[in-house]
Amino acid sequence: MGAASIGKWIVVLGLGLVVAGGVLWLLAKAGVPLGRLPGDIHVEGERSSLHLPLVTCLISSVVLTVLLNLALWLLRK
Repeated sequence: MGAASIGKWIVVLGLGLVVAGGVLWLLAKAGVPLGRLPGDIHVEGERSSLHLPLVTCLISSVVLTVLLNLALWLLRK
């Protein structure tokens, strides 16, 4: 793999991150409570806190799996 090919992949990944950030930003503006869904665990102590967004991770995993499978299926045609 040459430097030009690696550069193209870095640009594609960067654009993907920009799109993902924009989607998350728009979801936050729309009032979608990602990270604060029922089933997400948040424990606060005197000097520390713990946040485990379990349901948010599960939902985002399912959505990303469906989108990636759809994209790969479309690219094969």
